[in-house]
Amino acid sequence: MKNFELNEENFLIFAIKNYDNPECKGMGEFEEDLNLVIYLKRLFRKYHKTGELKERLILNHIITFYNVFGLGAATKILFYKIEPELHYILKTFLVYLNYLPVDFPATEMNIVNTPMDEKIIKTLRNL
Repeated sequence: MKNFELNEENFLIFAIKNYDNPECKGMGEFEEDLNLVIYLKRLFRKYHKTGELKERLILNHIITFYNVFGLGAATKILFYKIEPELHYILKTFLVYLNYLPVDFPATEMNIVNTPMDEKIIKTLRNL
């Protein structure tokens, strides 16, 4: 995963190669799992615009996504597909779940300088 940059040309191949769901019954189920990124983006945008946080649904989607794509690949996919202005939300949830891999190229994607959201932190601590 080091020194490997995702782009639109190699994204699908990368996702398929890193997909690990022994109970997958076809391409439709793979696409359904990959669509979790779309649902997360929608939930993140809603929080970003309105302040409405559906933390349990977000946690469920993230955990499900990581279960089928694995730690490194899932992190890379999420930071690639989710807009940079929403990374602060993603980073906050990933830190809470301890899902940011140690060897993740954080400086490459400017994650080190991405702040975390205090409101989300307080909400997650109360779960």
